[in-house]
Amino acid sequence: MKVMLRVNDAGNLVVYVAKKDLEEEVVKQTDGNDGKVLTLANGWELEFRNLPAPENLPQTVEAKRLA
Repeated sequence: MKVMLRVNDAGNLVVYVAKKDLEEEVVKQTDGNDGKVLTLANGWELEFRNLPAPENLPQTVEAKRLA
């Protein structure tokens, strides 16, 4: 799924999923099998193969929902 990553005013990483009209802060980052796994405040886990650097945000990237 396509998601947009950005950094909010408080300096936290935020994920926006347009198809679900969902915007949540990232509460945890871990290493997964194929890349980084970000855990959102609502409990979703999204895996990113190529996570962009914070200075390159906002950016739309491809993610895989794990949970």
